[in-house]
Amino acid sequence: MEKLNTKWIATVASIWIQCTAGSSYTFAIYSPTLKSSQSYDQSTLDTVSVFKDIGANAGIFSGILYSAVSHSRHRHRLLQGPWVVHAAGAIQCFVGYFLMWASVVGLIHRPPVPLMCFFLFLAAHAQTFFNTANVVSGVQNFTDYGGTIVGIMKGFLGLSGAILIQLYDTVCKGNPTAYILVLAVTPTLVSLLLMHFVRIYGRSSIHEKKHLDGFSAVALSVAAYLLVIILLQNILGLPQWVQTVVFIFLLLLLAAPLTLAIKADSDDTERYSRTISPVRTPLMDNPEPTVSSKFSAGEDKGEYHKVPGDAKDAAAWDGDMNLLQAICTVNFWLLFIAMICGMGSGLATINNISQVGESLHYTTTEINSLVSLWSIWNFLGRFGAGYLSDIFLHRRGWGRPLFMVITLAMMTIGHVVIASGFPGNLYAGSIIVGVCYGSQWSLMPSITSEIFGVGHLGTIFNTISVASPIGSYIFSVWVIGFIYDKVSSDDNNSCYGTHCFALSFLIMASVAFFGFLIALALFFRTRQFYGQVVLRRLRHF
Repeated sequence: MEKLNTKWIATVASIWIQCTAGSSYTFAIYSPTLKSSQSYDQSTLDTVSVFKDIGANAGIFSGILYSAVSHSRHRHRLLQGPWVVHAAGAIQCFVGYFLMWASVVGLIHRPPVPLMCFFLFLAAHAQTFFNTANVVSGVQNFTDYGGTIVGIMKGFLGLSGAILIQLYDTVCKGNPTAYILVLAVTPTLVSLLLMHFVRIYGRSSIHEKKHLDGFSAVALSVAAYLLVIILLQNILGLPQWVQTVVFIFLLLLLAAPLTLAIKADSDDTERYSRTISPVRTPLMDNPEPTVSSKFSAGEDKGEYHKVPGDAKDAAAWDGDMNLLQAICTVNFWLLFIAMICGMGSGLATINNISQVGESLHYTTTEINSLVSLWSIWNFLGRFGAGYLSDIFLHRRGWGRPLFMVITLAMMTIGHVVIASGFPGNLYAGSIIVGVCYGSQWSLMPSITSEIFGVGHLGTIFNTISVASPIGSYIFSVWVIGFIYDKVSSDDNNSCYGTHCFALSFLIMASVAFFGFLIALALFFRTRQFYGQVVLRRLRHF
C-alpha cells in the first residue's frame, strides 16, 4: 500500500479525474432534451446555459476551500488534503445532475427556471473543485516544471468533453436523458474512488522531467486517437459494435499513465538507494536547502519568492501572497484584463460557432465537426503552451508571459480570419482561436503560481478565471448578439452572409490586440523576475 503513496500515483489519479471532470463541455448533447421536457424557448435555454458557464469558470469557492484545508493549523487530521476539495466537487456534481435528470424524466415536479439554473450551476461548479485540487496539488508536487504539469492537467480536462461523448455514444446509445444520469454518477464515482490518492509530496528532482514527458506523450496519443475517431464518426459513421471496440481501446490508452507511474516510482527508489552513503562530508552537516526541499519540509517562509514589478507592487513582500495581497498589485490586474480579452473572446467564439456556421451556409455535419474538433484544438493549446513555456524558461530564460503575448497576437489573427468570410475560414479560424484559447488556460495558472506563489494558488487563479465568463458575457451579449439582431433581415431573426458576424469578430480582434499590449506590459514588468527564477533553478540543479 505504501507504493501507492507517491506523487506519480497522485498524478495518475488526478489525470483520471480530469478525464471525467469536463461535463460542462457536453451541454449540447442534452440541451435539446432539457429544452423540450421543460418547455423552454431558446432565450430561456440560453439563460440556463449562462449559469453553466458561470459555474464552470467561477472557482473562487474551490480555491478558498483548498487554501483552508491546506493552511489551517487547527484542523482535524481527517480534514487535511486535496481530497476534501474533491469530495465537495463530487457532492455538487451528483446533486446538480441528478436533480436535473429527475426533472427531465418527471420524477420531480418541473422546477421554476431559477431553480433549474441553480441545478446546472451546481453541476458545472463541481468542475472547478476537481480542477483546483488536481492542478494546485500537481504544481506543488512538481514545482520546477509547473508549466508542464499544468499543461497535462488542463489538457486532459480539455479532452474530457470528447472522452465523455465517446462514453455517451457507447453506453447511452443516443439517449440524452440517460446521459444526464451518467453525468451524475460517473464523475462522482471516479472522484470518490481516487481522491485519497491525490496528495502533496513536494519533492523535486531533475530526473522527473523525463517521466512527465511520458505523461505528455500519452496525452498526445489520446488526442490523436480522439481526432481520428471524431472524423470517422462525422464522415462515415460507426456501427455500435465498432463504437464499443473504439471505446475499450480508449480506456486502454487512458490506463497507460499507471504503467508510467510505476516505472517512475521504481526509478526514484533506485536512484535514492544509490545516493545513500555512510560517509559524511562537511557539506552534509550544513546542506544548502533548495526551493523544493524547503517546500516539502514545510519551511517556505518567503525566502525564495520575490514579487516582480516595481515598488508600487509592494516589492518589500516576500513569500506566498494571499488573494487580498495579490489583488492590490498591478500585475494581478494586468493578468486579469489580458484574460478578459483572450479567454472571454475565445469562449464567445465557441458559444456562437454554430450560428456563425449557419450564416456562412456550412452544413450540419460540418458544424458538428467544428464543435467536436474544438476540444482537440483546446487540448493542443493547453498542453502545448505549458510544455513549450517550460522548455524555453529553462533553456532560454524566456518569461512565461511572453507566450501569453504570442497567443493573444495569434488570437487577433484568428478573429480576423473568421471575420473575413472566405471559403473554409471557419476551419482555419477555429483552429487558431481554439489553440490560443486553450493556451491561456494553461499559461495563466503557471504565471499565477510563479508571480504570487503556490500557497494560495487555488484562490488566486480561480479568481482570475472569472475573467472568462465576464468576457464571454460582454462579447456574446453586447457585441455578437446586439450586432446580429441589428443586421438580421427577416421575421425569424435569422441572418445569412459574411456581414452577420464580420463586425463582431473585428471588434473581438481589436480586443485581443489590446490584450496583447496588456500582456506585453506584464512581460516587461516581470522580465527581471523570471531571470532570477532561471538562476535559482540552475543553482538548485
